[in-house]
Amino acid sequence: MHYETLITENDAGILRITLNRPERLNAWTYQMGAELSDAVSRANDDDDVIAMVITGAGRGFCAGADIQDVFKAQADGDLPARDGNPRDWVTLVRESKPMVAAVNGAAIGVGLTQILPMDYLVASTAAKLSVRFVKMGLVPELASSHFLALRMGFGQASELMLSGRTVDAEEALRLGLIDRVTAPEDLVATATAVARGMGENPQASLRMIKALMTQNIAEQDIAAVQRREIEALQRCYASPEHKEAINAFLEKRTPDFKAARRGG
Repeated sequence: MHYETLITENDAGILRITLNRPERLNAWTYQMGAELSDAVSRANDDDDVIAMVITGAGRGFCAGADIQDVFKAQADGDLPARDGNPRDWVTLVRESKPMVAAVNGAAIGVGLTQILPMDYLVASTAAKLSVRFVKMGLVPELASSHFLALRMGFGQASELMLSGRTVDAEEALRLGLIDRVTAPEDLVATATAVARGMGENPQASLRMIKALMTQNIAEQDIAAVQRREIEALQRCYASPEHKEAINAFLEKRTPDFKAARRGG
């Protein structure tokens, strides 16, 4: 599929999605948002894709919403026409195959909030991260007030959102904002290895684990947590991938989950 703001490439089952507006530090536009949703949706429907890695072209990851194409258009009431309702990005990410962000440079505003619901965040030592919405007289979006507090704790998340300051990769790691820091030359390979380590597992289980985390992570009713887990387990027991895992163990071979899915 050809996109104007993205580059997509399948690396032995890992779909690498590269934000591709390097001359604008990959600043987010409505078109980029629509293309990202389309690329992720297509990957979820493609059995040759087991996981995804999101990164940026050039020296930036995503420097926030494009001031001209997004903020000025909103202020002027001149928003672009869009077909139907825009896809719920947070729900899409949480219902998707494993997604790993490879943050190669500036991840500012929506450049950061769009990756917070993903499963693992890797940043290079060149990365700079900020939820600087307050500097623009705005508030964080994409459920980031939830995910930031979940990742960092109440105090650290409050300070980052209320100050709007920018942190480097090492501080982001100490705060719990991201999960790993690498040298720039190792970034994509590291993120790909993490994504592959997740994606090589049974896809049905992966999706259900993500759903359980989404539903249960803030759940106060432990009985409800266990009920959801039991219901998911019952579905797993009947899945062809679970049966393939058992057969492969008994036959002392590597399981072929893709063949099991197709056979099932």
